[in-house]
Order: sequence, then C-alpha cells, then structure tokens
Amino acid sequence: MATDIKDTAHSVEAAAVMRLFRTRPRLLALGEPTHGEDTLLELRNELFRHLVEQEGYRTIAIESDCMMGLVVDDYVTSGTGTLDDVMERGFSHAWFNASAPNRELVRWMRAYNEGRPASERLRFAGFDGPLEMTEAASPRQALTALHGYLSARVDADLLPCTAQTLDRLLGADDRWTNPSAMMDPAQSVGQSAEAGQLRLLADDLVALLDEQTPHLIMTTSRDDWRRARLYGRTATGLLRYHHWMADTSPARMTRLVGLRGQMMADNLLALAERGPALVHAHNGHLQRHKSTMRMGGMPLEWWSAGAIVSAHLGEGFAFLATALGTIRHQGVDTPPPDTVEGLLYALPADHCVIDAHQLATTLADTRPAPRVSPWFGYAPLDPAHLTDTDGIVFVKDVPQT
Repeated sequence: MATDIKDTAHSVEAAAVMRLFRTRPRLLALGEPTHGEDTLLELRNELFRHLVEQEGYRTIAIESDCMMGLVVDDYVTSGTGTLDDVMERGFSHAWFNASAPNRELVRWMRAYNEGRPASERLRFAGFDGPLEMTEAASPRQALTALHGYLSARVDADLLPCTAQTLDRLLGADDRWTNPSAMMDPAQSVGQSAEAGQLRLLADDLVALLDEQTPHLIMTTSRDDWRRARLYGRTATGLLRYHHWMADTSPARMTRLVGLRGQMMADNLLALAERGPALVHAHNGHLQRHKSTMRMGGMPLEWWSAGAIVSAHLGEGFAFLATALGTIRHQGVDTPPPDTVEGLLYALPADHCVIDAHQLATTLADTRPAPRVSPWFGYAPLDPAHLTDTDGIVFVKDVPQT
C-alpha cells in the first residue's frame, strides 16, 4: 500500500504546500502532535522562511501568551530590548523560552527586518490567552493598558471609571493567580462582587474603544488601535475565564477549555485581518473536528480554535496536521503498518507533506487502524478525520534533543 500512496507525498516547501489549496489561505495552520521537540520547530522555521520569501507571508503566530508576545513583536519590528531579555519575558509555557529554534526564529526575524520599511517587516504574535494549566493571569495588565490607551485619547467624561477604581477593584494580583483555584472553585475570586464590577467596566471600555474607532485610527496608528483591541479581548476573556473558575456546576471544566479555545480563535481572527500568517500550535488546538478529552474522570467536548476560525474564514483557513513515525527517547517506536503513520513510515522520505484529501481517496474503503501511543505526550492522527485536514506533514524519526 505504501507504493499506492507515493503520489500523495511531496517535499515540505512553500510551493508544494500552496498547491494543496485553491487560494492562498490567510491563516495557514501548522500543527504539532507533541511539544518540546526541536526537530518540529526547525521544520516550522524553515517553512516560515519559505512562505516569507516566496508567498508574501509576514506574520507568525504561536501557541504562547498573547500579551507576552508583544515583547517579541516589539523586538523583531523595532529592536526594543535584547534577545536574551526577549527570550526570558516574551514566551509562556515552559518549553518555549528555552527553545533554541524559537531563539533562532526571533533572531532571524529581527535580522530580516533590519532596514526594511514598516510595511515589509515581519511580525510575531502569541495567540494563546495568558493561561497555564494550573492558573490564569490577573486581568490587571490588559485592563489597565486598555484604560491607559483610552484615557490618553478620549474625553475623561466618556470613561466608565478612573484608573484608581480599577486598581481598587483588582486588588492584589496573587488573588487572581492562586493555583489552588483551578481545582477548588471556592479559592477563586472570579465571582466576587469586585470581579462582577470589573466585567461590566471592561465591557464598557471595549464598547468605548469600538465606538471611538474612527477618531482613534485618525489620531494614532492603526497598530496602536489593534493592540488596544488585543487588550480588550484579553481583559474580557480573562474575567470570563475567572468567573467560570469560580463556578461549581458540572459544566465548569467544559466551559474553561472552551473559553481558552475562544480566546485563541478571537486572536487568530484579528491576525487574519492584518494579512497572511503562519500559525503554529498543537494539532488539538487547530483541528476542525470537535475536541474531546477526559479530566478527573469527566468527558469533555469543545470546539477548538481551529474549528471556530475555520467556520468564520472558510477557505481562508487551512490546516496541516503533523504526524510522527518514532520518538524513541519517549518510547514511541515504529508505527504499526496498518495505521496512517505506518503507511507513511514506509515512504522513503525523512519528512514530506501529504495531500490529505488525495490520501483519503487513494485509501478509499481501506480504513487505517487508529494508532495507540504508549506515551501520553504524543497524539497520533485519527484516521476517521483525515478529510478534516488539508494536508499532513510527516516526520519519520524524531531524534532526542
């Protein structure tokens, strides 16, 4: 059967990837089935360079804190800060800031931008919310930044509150970041009277931002206005997330994972307005079909960021799922030959891009078996959802970093 599918495999380069689509997608999503493997990030970097040089892509967005990502964007566009400082403060999630390929990506983007006009510069974005597995950030940074932007540009009488009022209602940040709140709703401040008032004020500030859009764009840069919109999305998203952290209903965890997906999707849709971007995250955040998992014995179902964005953008969103043959240092050995990964493993190339729709047609009624990974950190491809992807990037063997 490996011989039958050879015609579906191509080199992982921009031209081959673009041939998978009828039109250039505004958001080209490249998934990864595990985190922390440099080989996958190096492949991402190479594809991004090709997309920049050959297809006019100017933005890369990764699964990292959207507020921290502003630190990286300032560095690559204008040289603000140092590379060491940016790598320390510009990434969330433990596996990102220590990553050599991430450092090389930032270094290359800064070098590419040197001396270029603003319209041609590369941009960086984190599109995840300021969230970790065990906690959520305080809404202070986003909320006060939004208030500061508006207070400097609109009449004070239009503002729903003063900065001092926000500070009083926010209180100490460690009330919001208490990790115990993830497992114990009673530890969360998300449904306190102060949090309720903050949600109303955040809503009013975002409404004022939208209402004053013509004035704000005329008197400041469009980039500053877009950044203020990011502050607004993040502030309202965090306050909503904290509200559900304090909830005690059976829907609590489903709402939390769904809200994270919605925050990601909102950030991606905003990036799509700016121009074509490469998006990189776990396959599970980018897939079109419904996401499922079990947490604490409870089954959870929600729509991922990719599913939401795809519903909005149609052909403007494209998804390449990455699959792996082996990660031997994690106990993931040669895939069984009757799985999708097993069929691809028999191909001669070390890595390739597969037309997923052509592969599904070639296999016809021969449904590959699901692969079961002995390691929780690797999520195999689900053969039932082959046609939900536009392509598959296959990497035969992942060496230990």
